[in-house]
Amino acid sequence: MALAVRYRASALTFPITMPFTTSSLHFLRALAHNNKKPWFEAHRDDYEAHIRAPMRALIEEMDVRFARFAPELTGDPKRSMFRIHRDIRFSKDKSPYKTHAACWFQHNAADHRVGGDAEAGSAGLYFHLEPKKSFVGAGIWMPPRPALDKIRDAIADDPKQFGRIVESPAARRRFGGLDDEAMLKRMPRGFSDTHPAAQWLRYQSFTIGRQLSDREALSARLPDGLEKDFRLMVPLVRWLNGALGLRSMSRP
Repeated sequence: MALAVRYRASALTFPITMPFTTSSLHFLRALAHNNKKPWFEAHRDDYEAHIRAPMRALIEEMDVRFARFAPELTGDPKRSMFRIHRDIRFSKDKSPYKTHAACWFQHNAADHRVGGDAEAGSAGLYFHLEPKKSFVGAGIWMPPRPALDKIRDAIADDPKQFGRIVESPAARRRFGGLDDEAMLKRMPRGFSDTHPAAQWLRYQSFTIGRQLSDREALSARLPDGLEKDFRLMVPLVRWLNGALGLRSMSRP
């Protein structure tokens, strides 16, 4: 009860100071139809005002909130926001810019890379802004093999504990369970079909999430909604980070 009271109080205390607006979504729609450097440079001020500035404000806001319920997670305006530039080195699509904006909150002991594209360093929390496709997510997506092996070994050692986390009634009602888009057809090497953790060991990613309406994404109360979702997601993030050797901790 005390925790619920503290949460309700925080929701009234921290409206976002610089919310996304219809201009934010308009910019992303226009970028999708004009995905070329000359157009972007001509509209860079719009990007700074309607995408980058409110995203940085949101990151700073969430970092303050994490100190209360997940102090091991970090929001850094210089690192948490993903770059707008696409990596086109190995892609047939040479469009230079992403048509969405996103940020990533990871463990403060994980390795960071400027630009926020090193999410494999830990499990974390994610926010994605895109017209009619915004969403919130958590976990770790397609981790490299050493990390995947650690997670699978931890699941195999205690499948009941992992099951209790991913099958939490509140989280399941909100997010529907683990995303299963990248499951193996067969059990990974070293595990039998009859293993007690068989239903989890074929996963290659461990993520949960839900779609956000444009109205939710543009609301001045977006941080309140993200905090509500993130609080339900943190147990999975903490379990995954524990499997990777990253423990819950206070801030320095």
